[in-house]
Amino acid sequence: MKKAILIVSFGTTHEDARKVTIDEIEEKIKNTFADYDIRRAFTSHIILRVLKNRDNVHVDTPEEALEKLKIEGYNEVVVQPLHVIPGVEFDYINNVVNRYKECKAFNNIVIGRPLICFKGEEAGVPDDYSIMVDALSKQLPLMDTVILMGHGTNHIANAVYCCFESVLRDRGFNNVHVATVEGYPTLDRVIPNVTAQNISEVTLMPLLLVAGDHAKNDMAGDAEGSWKSILEAKGFKVKIYMHGLGENSDVQDIYIQHINDVINEKFKNVGKTHKGN
Repeated sequence: MKKAILIVSFGTTHEDARKVTIDEIEEKIKNTFADYDIRRAFTSHIILRVLKNRDNVHVDTPEEALEKLKIEGYNEVVVQPLHVIPGVEFDYINNVVNRYKECKAFNNIVIGRPLICFKGEEAGVPDDYSIMVDALSKQLPLMDTVILMGHGTNHIANAVYCCFESVLRDRGFNNVHVATVEGYPTLDRVIPNVTAQNISEVTLMPLLLVAGDHAKNDMAGDAEGSWKSILEAKGFKVKIYMHGLGENSDVQDIYIQHINDVINEKFKNVGKTHKGN
């Protein structure tokens, strides 16, 4: 019986950031699931092209990785996304997995859930939001006001960011705010809430797996449009926490748990039973 875990992330062109996030998570998964072979795929085709053209490095797409596993005779495959929310990239991976299910390429192929998925309102279902707050709390400074930078999306899953901020409030983190680069809430929406706290200093922190382009440039860069520059222009002293979520050992353990959950077929029917409006 040949078994594999395919670890799929958006990817990054920043080797330094990849080594301390994606590489570390893959190594922890490899050490935890010793009877599985570990494979890698990226979902960003732009990143894949950059790596190929700049570094002559080939990383598989999810389709390429699964096709290789099929040809090599693997029987069981677990696909674990390293994405933060169940948005466009997760839909992409899920659609690919479903195609391989339909053609019965493997005896069994399953997909784990991303970092923040279930709210845990049903009995026995985990509260991924609170679990994530617990993991994040180890890196949140106790007294500082923090603005978390999420990616954002036009996908319906963008609602995760507002829900996550609500859970932060429920847990007493009134000084932590969530904004996104490409969705809502925006930084412009968050700044008045920060200003209302009558503070002069904020910490910018990525709510991203990898502290890559968005963290280094959009968040902490010196260009006029970066979050750091915008906040400094408004009179704030800005501190930078330049570490992706993937560097947090508790976040790494969440992905381990999600793999265990899907291997053990836990929560596979959550959300599939219609209960009315």
